[in-house]
Amino acid sequence: MDVIELKKTSNEVRKWIIRGVHSAKAGHPGGSLSAADIFTYLYFEEMNIDPKDPKKADRDRFVLSKGHTAPGLYATLGMRGFFPVEDMLTLRHIGSYLQGHPDMKHIPGVDMSSGSLGQGLSAAVGMALSAKLTGDSYRTYALLGDGEIQEGQIWEAAMFAGHRKLDNLCVIVDNNGLQIDGNIADVCSPYPIDKKFEAFNFHVISDVDAHDFNALAAAFNEARGIKGVPTAIIAKSVKGKGVSFMENQAGWHGKAPNDEQFAQAKAELEAKIKELEEN
Repeated sequence: MDVIELKKTSNEVRKWIIRGVHSAKAGHPGGSLSAADIFTYLYFEEMNIDPKDPKKADRDRFVLSKGHTAPGLYATLGMRGFFPVEDMLTLRHIGSYLQGHPDMKHIPGVDMSSGSLGQGLSAAVGMALSAKLTGDSYRTYALLGDGEIQEGQIWEAAMFAGHRKLDNLCVIVDNNGLQIDGNIADVCSPYPIDKKFEAFNFHVISDVDAHDFNALAAAFNEARGIKGVPTAIIAKSVKGKGVSFMENQAGWHGKAPNDEQFAQAKAELEAKIKELEEN
C-alpha cells in the first residue's frame, strides 16, 4: 500500500472504532484512535500474517498488552479480512465474540488474550523466546500503553528480554501522554521512557510520529535490522486522533459517544477519507 491508501485504511479503522463503541454504548475510543495508524501499518504492511490461515505456524505474533483498546485491534482485523468488519456493531453485546478485551479462543487473528494491564509483554517475551528455542523465524510485536508501563511486570519482562537477547521482539509504546486519571507525567511519570528501555538492554527508536506512515516504516525497518537485542519503538501519538473533540482529552479514555457526538465523529472521519480519495 502507498501512504495515501494506508491513511484511507486507518481512517476507515477509526470509523469502525467509533461505530463499534457507539453501538456498544461502552468501550475505549481514545487509545484505540491513537494507535489506529500503528495497527494499520502492522497488519497491512509489517507483519507476516494470512487472514485465511490465522493460526499458520510461521505467522508473526502480536500481543495487545493494553487490551482495553480492543476496538482498534478488532476494527483492523476486520478490515484485514479476519472476520466481517460489520461485526464491530456487535461489540460488547451479549453473545458477541467481540467482547471488551481480546479473546484468543474466539477471535480469529488474536494471538493472546489480554486486558489485565502489565501482563501482555510477558506473553510476548514468551513467544519470542519460543521462536529462538525452536529456530523459527517469526517475529513478535507487543503494543504497550504509556500509562501501562507504570506496571512493574513490564520491567520484569523487559529485563528478561534484554538478558536473553530477543532481537525477534519489537515493543511499541503508544505514547499519547494520557491515561484514565489524566496526564501520565502527573499520575506517575514513566519518563524518560527511552532511557528506561535502554537500561534494560533494548535498542530504542525514540520520538517516532505515530501518525506518519513514512516514520513508522522507517522505525519498523530499523527494528528488523537490529541483531542481538530487542527493540522498543516509542511512538508519539495523540489520544483520540482523528476526532476533533476527542483529541488530547483524557475523558475519552473509556467513554462512548452519544448519538450527536457519534454523528459528528463519523462526519469528520468520512470527510477526511473523501479528502484523501480526491488527492
